[in-house]
Amino acid sequence: MNTTPDEPSKVEGFDRRSLQGVANLDLLAEIPTDVHEKSSARSLKLGLEAADSIEDRTITTFSRGPQPAFAGIKTFLKAPYCEDISEVDQFDVAFLGIPFDTGTTYRPGTRFGPQSVRNISALYDGYNLDLAVDLQQEISMCDAGDVFVIPGNIEKTFDQIDKAVSYIMQKGTFPVIVGGDHSIGYPTVRGIAKNFDGNIGIVHFDRHIDIMEKDMDERMHTTHYYHATNIPNVRPENLVQIGIGGWYGARHGLKVARERDTTVITIGDLENMGIDKAVEAALEIAWKGCDAVYLSFDIDVVDGGIAPGTGSPEPGGLIPREALKALRQVAAEGLIGMEVVEISPPYDTSESTAQLGCRAILDVLGTMVKTEQIGSRSAKGKRPGTQGIHGEPLGGWDPKSILDPEATRRG
Repeated sequence: MNTTPDEPSKVEGFDRRSLQGVANLDLLAEIPTDVHEKSSARSLKLGLEAADSIEDRTITTFSRGPQPAFAGIKTFLKAPYCEDISEVDQFDVAFLGIPFDTGTTYRPGTRFGPQSVRNISALYDGYNLDLAVDLQQEISMCDAGDVFVIPGNIEKTFDQIDKAVSYIMQKGTFPVIVGGDHSIGYPTVRGIAKNFDGNIGIVHFDRHIDIMEKDMDERMHTTHYYHATNIPNVRPENLVQIGIGGWYGARHGLKVARERDTTVITIGDLENMGIDKAVEAALEIAWKGCDAVYLSFDIDVVDGGIAPGTGSPEPGGLIPREALKALRQVAAEGLIGMEVVEISPPYDTSESTAQLGCRAILDVLGTMVKTEQIGSRSAKGKRPGTQGIHGEPLGGWDPKSILDPEATRRG
C-alpha cells in the first residue's frame, strides 16, 4: 500500500488515526517537558557530569535521577523524599508506607509491602500511552516515608496511623497509602473521616469480607470495615465490596454484612454483570448521599496464581486487566484517598504482586489526572472528593438486583 506523507495510512478503509494509541501520541506530544528538563539539570548539578567517554551529556557520574532503574535510593517512582513532613503540603500527592502485619491471621510479611512497591516502582517512567498522561510532569508527588508502627501492638499502631493520615489530610495532600495488612483500613478511614465535613463511601476490592467485630478476640485484618462503618460519616450502606467469595473467610462477617445492609459483589456477580455494569452499580451505591469516596484495594482480589505474594491467597479472583479497568472506572468519579494492602514480599517470588500494586496506584493517579481532578489539568484549588466530582447520579440501582444476572438498571 502506497501513501503520500500527507495521506492517512489506511488498510482497506481503516483509518489508523482512529486508534487510541495513535491519537494519544498526539495528546502526549502536547504535554510540556519542562519538569523533566529541570530534573535533568538538577541531576547534573548534584551528581557531576559524566566521564568524557560518555556521549549523552545528560548522564551524571552519581545516579541522581530516574535512570538506571536499578540504582539510586528508592522512593516511590523516585519522587522526592519529604523528610520534613511539615512540607507535605507542597505536593499534590504523598505516598505513605505503613509497614505493619501484626493484624494478619495466616501468613505474615506485609510489613515489607511498602518497601517492595517502592523498589518495583523504579521500573516505571511515569508516562502512559493508554491514558495519555505524564505523572511526573503533571502532578507533584513526594514519598512521605513510613509511619512509625508499634510491632505487636495493634491499638497503638492504629493511633499512629490515624495521626499520620490526619496530618496529610489537614495539609490538603492526596494520600496514597501502602500497607501492611488490611487491619490498617480502619485507622486510615478514621484519619480521613475526622478531617472531612461530609459523608464518605468506600469501594473495597477484596476476596474476603473483612467486617467482623473481632477475630480471635482482637481487631485484626478481618475486622476493619466493622469499625470503619461505625464512624458517623462513614455509613455501612455506602460500603461496597467487590470480588468477595471463595472458601476462606469468617462466616461471622457475612452475618454482619447482612445486618448492616452493606453491598457485596461476588466474583460470580462480576461474571454475570460484567466489569462495567458491576462497577457502575458499586459507584452509585458508594456515592449515594456522600460527598467523597475512599478506595481500598486488597491485592488478594487478584487470582493467587498471578499475585501469589499475599497473606491469604484465594484462587478464582480477578485477572490484572479486569482489576485495573475497574480501578480506573472508580478513580474517574473522584477519590478522597486510596490504599493498597496485603502485599507480602516473602511470597512474591517474581515481584509480580508488588508490580500489580504499583500499577494500581499509577492507574488511579493517571485516571485522576486525565479526568482533571488532580495536578496541572485540574481547576485551581480543586481537591479530589471535595467539590462535586461525581456529577450526576447513575439512576435507581437496586443493590439486591445483582443476584439476578438478567436484571437491568431502573431509572
